[in-house]
Amino acid sequence: MRRIAPILLDGRGTARAVSLWVLLLAFPCQVVLCAADEPSAALPATALHTTEREQVEPLLFASPTTRDHIGRVIVPVTINGKGPFRFIVDTGATHSTISPGLVQTLGLQPSAEASVVLNGITGSALVTFVTVDRLQAGDMTIEATALPVVSADVMNGADGILGAAGFTTRTLMVDFQHNRVAISRGVAAAVRTEAMRVHALRLTHGLITLETRVGGVRVQAVVDTGSERTLGNLALRDALRMPGRGAGLVQVTSVYGATAKIEAGEIRIAPTIVIDSLRITDVGIVYGDFHIFKVWEMTDKPAMIIGMDVLGTVPLLGIDFERQDVYLAGVRSKNGEDVFQAMHGYNGDPAIKK
Repeated sequence: MRRIAPILLDGRGTARAVSLWVLLLAFPCQVVLCAADEPSAALPATALHTTEREQVEPLLFASPTTRDHIGRVIVPVTINGKGPFRFIVDTGATHSTISPGLVQTLGLQPSAEASVVLNGITGSALVTFVTVDRLQAGDMTIEATALPVVSADVMNGADGILGAAGFTTRTLMVDFQHNRVAISRGVAAAVRTEAMRVHALRLTHGLITLETRVGGVRVQAVVDTGSERTLGNLALRDALRMPGRGAGLVQVTSVYGATAKIEAGEIRIAPTIVIDSLRITDVGIVYGDFHIFKVWEMTDKPAMIIGMDVLGTVPLLGIDFERQDVYLAGVRSKNGEDVFQAMHGYNGDPAIKK
């Protein structure tokens, strides 16, 4: 789910463009630590809106991707001193959002008019917003911020989304093996020593991108913990000489986004994806003429979004937003040499919801 350049109404009722991620940048974000051995203390059941599956399974913060389940990254968040509530960490989102259910629970009053432009993977829509006095995640505090109200279906059972694209001076560290998520200053020495480091680029929207090659084709790849599946634009599909549905094995699916619009997508097993000295194999990329690539101005050249179907398969994922480095632990060969190492993407249920 993507949200770029929302439009709010000023006091005169005139629409004005606001980059809401700037509001997030204006306040320091320090440490968020979620540990598997402290689930009851961090997230009391009385404060959570959970699905039936989450009610009977241990609460996961760093949920890994398996063959039958796409992982996600969760942190506990308090709003106006109440909570904590479960928010998805989204490195592809420029601002945080809130679900209608949590708005009702907190007794917040949505805006009278739908005045925020929500850009999703498949289209855009006007939505309402609420203003909160304080949003806290660990030591991170955001004061007096507007949160767009986004359908609970998009949240997948969570209470909101914590937009991480604005963490310009912080590091996100996700340890899938030990169920830990941390937002902190800098990278631990052990991670620097043991993990593979790939230098990234940062776009104007705050997105972290990696120089990638897919089947030899140069691709701009967005690292997106908020996307379930890896997506490709039509320029990438055509560059790989996959112009039509008749070329090779292809599966057609429907892609649901944050808006009511539904887009058709083509699932194809990608050639080997190469990022620095890392090889990623067996990834089913969903290709389509998706709205979000137009918002990001990524339609003319091959581009892709690396989703949790891939990111959730590594033992540890780290993003140093300040230095623009991505860390991947557990993907090297057993002898410790920095060589190409296979990492297999998720190829489960083709139903796509963003």
